[in-house]
Amino acid sequence: MAKKYSDQLSPILIGLMGSGKSSIGRRLAKHFGIGLIDLDDYIVRKAGQSIPDIFSERGEEGFRDMESRALREVLGKPAVIATGGGAVLREENRELLKCHPPVIWLKASPEFLANRIDGDSNRPLIAAGGTLKKLQQLAEIRYPLYERCADFTLPRGDMTKREALHSILRFLAAWQADRGV
Repeated sequence: MAKKYSDQLSPILIGLMGSGKSSIGRRLAKHFGIGLIDLDDYIVRKAGQSIPDIFSERGEEGFRDMESRALREVLGKPAVIATGGGAVLREENRELLKCHPPVIWLKASPEFLANRIDGDSNRPLIAAGGTLKKLQQLAEIRYPLYERCADFTLPRGDMTKREALHSILRFLAAWQADRGV
């Protein structure tokens, strides 16, 4: 199992909102003794506004512009990076992700995610309600994009965060061994 951190290892976590990118990212970062960069938190700090406020003031397109800039700024830093769920929507971001492996997709069903995040007012895309339907629509668009970017897909299902961490660590150990890292 991967135990040491190499400067060539900066895992990037992708997936729909609620898939565990931040929480599993924290565990992964702690394991390697490095930081976690949650891209949404990074954007909030730089903008001095919450994500709902950014969406309200600048629209989704304005947020996506900020997200692309933020992704360019953080890639390659010695950290685990947890992207926002929509980071894969732009081609430029998908190209950036492919140039900075390993990219790990935390894949979960819309039903699983809806149970976790329904009613979360900090998520503008679901704030109006209809969480499951919206997640199904997002999955239809984003799952093929996640699949194209991912070096490893972790089907979350009922997997605990600890089990998810161990699966990721097994993948990273093999990934490092393949590259002689």
